[in-house]
Amino acid sequence: MTSSLDALLGRITLYRLMLALLLILAAEALLLSVTGLLAYTPAEIAATLAAAVGGTVIGTRLMALILRLRPHQDSSLITGLILFLIMFPSSTAAGLLGVLAAGVAAGASKLVLAFRGRHIFNPAAVGAVVATLLGVGAAAWWVANAYMLPVVALGALLILHRMRKLSMGAVFLVVALGILVTGLVLGGMAPLSGLQLVLTSYPVLFLLGFMLTEPLTLPPLQWQQWLYAAIVAAVFALQLSVGPVFLGPEFALVIGNAVAFVMGQRRGVRLTFSGSRQLTPTSTELVFEPSRPVRFRAGQYMELDLPHRSTDSRGSRRVFSITSAPQRTDAVTFGLRTSESGSSFKKALLDLPANAHLTGTVVGGDFLLPRDTSVPLLLAAGGIGVTPFISQLRDVAAGGEQRDAVLVYVVRDDEEIAFQDELVALGTRVVLFSPGSPDARPLPQGWVRVGEAATAELLLAAVPDLSERRILVSGAPQFIRDIRRQVRTAGGSRVRTDAFLGY
Repeated sequence: MTSSLDALLGRITLYRLMLALLLILAAEALLLSVTGLLAYTPAEIAATLAAAVGGTVIGTRLMALILRLRPHQDSSLITGLILFLIMFPSSTAAGLLGVLAAGVAAGASKLVLAFRGRHIFNPAAVGAVVATLLGVGAAAWWVANAYMLPVVALGALLILHRMRKLSMGAVFLVVALGILVTGLVLGGMAPLSGLQLVLTSYPVLFLLGFMLTEPLTLPPLQWQQWLYAAIVAAVFALQLSVGPVFLGPEFALVIGNAVAFVMGQRRGVRLTFSGSRQLTPTSTELVFEPSRPVRFRAGQYMELDLPHRSTDSRGSRRVFSITSAPQRTDAVTFGLRTSESGSSFKKALLDLPANAHLTGTVVGGDFLLPRDTSVPLLLAAGGIGVTPFISQLRDVAAGGEQRDAVLVYVVRDDEEIAFQDELVALGTRVVLFSPGSPDARPLPQGWVRVGEAATAELLLAAVPDLSERRILVSGAPQFIRDIRRQVRTAGGSRVRTDAFLGY
């Protein structure tokens, strides 16, 4: 079931998944209003929706026109829909002007409250904060109600699973629910009743799934994301006030965004396309010249933003593992599969002319080698999942380190062995699993062909000390599940994974 879910979610970008879920929530809200199950009339719901989305689109397009930038349509719609679900619904001129002002502020904040191409704060939260401080509107967070809870909960779970942020979500829930429920229990309420009240009346799940997870405002490393989640949860749950201003969920998120900003790389990077090379019949490595050196750690990824015509459901932003070493400052490279039916993004990326420009928006990820260089490693890659390992092995060589690393490389056939020359030059010990017969193709010295499928028995035969090694696995979700099960059967216990969704 998890494999089918990953396959389904991998067909669309996170932005389109978020947009689809928000549209479902908007449709549900209108239906609940029509049936009288919401405290707001259909006219209030429809008018607020139009004002929130319209204001956000106006604010985004206006600032993009002034600054001569290209707006991101999906992002604007997402922000507008979130504002619709949190601002106080109204059908009066004054109320709708407040929602409209929040939308304009939210849209403009993406480009105004930004640092080198990346916005600092969650736009919807900024819109709500601005409207509150100006006294023209207020956030009601009416999406937190018993009728909409099932869809909100399912949506939050799908987003957290798609982003592989379940642990961050758990930290947020433990802190937020712990503080809120404890407060209610101390006030005389039974624990289960307190939990039910919190889940149906507080926007815990919506804030977590639809706002806290915004990629551009997340710090890059897992421990930083846990800290970020705990800070937002604590400020939100403590329900503090500063003078006459109540620090609602929108203020908690903005405060958390400010903390996240100082923890990681908060800058977009302008990339200039300088060339490509064919790795295998189904994969390519692209080379870009950055406008400034890219700060990253080997094994991390970068999100690329490439606005293009006829954008399909997968959007104009995609994440790719970096294959170059951090020490290389003149170029940053990415390896990707090119055999799939083809998203509009992939087609635009592969058709880039020389000196074309795009933006690297996010650098992040925790798929890192242990800092202790004495720890023996087993690196298991499925197909193009070898890309983060190439960056790591290049980094090890560039840094003059000595590491005991074995690369278990699983490919569909010998023609799909990517980066063979690099692996040979780096002196990497490779254990190859390929359907080809043992004498199908001569392998480089030091490589060993073991079989077709990476079973526990074959892995142990090739790597007898497997149980003593730190294990990192990279590739498609199905490959990760299969290889993790086999290495655990073989005695491996410490496994870190990097799933390539939709690659």
